[in-house]
Amino acid sequence: MEDNKFYTLPKLNYGYNELAPNISEEQLTIHHDKHHQAYVAGANAILEKLDKARKENVEIDVKSTLKELSFHIGGHVLHSLFWDNMAPASKGGGTPGGRLADVLTKEFGSIERFKKEFSQAANSVEGSGWAALVFCKLTKRPLIMQIEKHNVNIYPGFKILMVLDLWEHAYYIDYRNVRAKFVDAFWNIVNWDEVDKRLSEIF
Repeated sequence: MEDNKFYTLPKLNYGYNELAPNISEEQLTIHHDKHHQAYVAGANAILEKLDKARKENVEIDVKSTLKELSFHIGGHVLHSLFWDNMAPASKGGGTPGGRLADVLTKEFGSIERFKKEFSQAANSVEGSGWAALVFCKLTKRPLIMQIEKHNVNIYPGFKILMVLDLWEHAYYIDYRNVRAKFVDAFWNIVNWDEVDKRLSEIF
């Protein structure tokens, strides 16, 4: 298998125990090594299936195959963003600075208002999904969106600045069914420097 033709599980920029107590070592290890790895394996298996079908010129169910592929790729992409927009509490949390702070304050009125609206979006995601901070280049406004599963309700072409995984596999070991506590804990480990870096890539 040629690495440049397939997806690989990214390494974390911190140890599995370094997000505790906000995310425990057990929770993070299972989330990264099992769940994210499953999306990588799923996407690669479908790519191999497509390669084989095209080489042998055989018919496949294109609709269901591409829907499944988008699900796995979406899971891989969003998880990869998720890992990097978190950092140990010694480096993360607090409030953003620089251009990011200016953009968020201009749009929401204050950083606290942004965090409140983002938390409300995260807590109200129906079923399995994500909350995301994105940036619209057309209106030059940051927007909060909910993403169902991994591949529904994404605004095409909008730069994703920050995501929060709200599937139960992201928090159930630590917080059981109390999603709101997980959302509150997330603010302690946000890597604002990474989020600001993603914003700076637009300008």
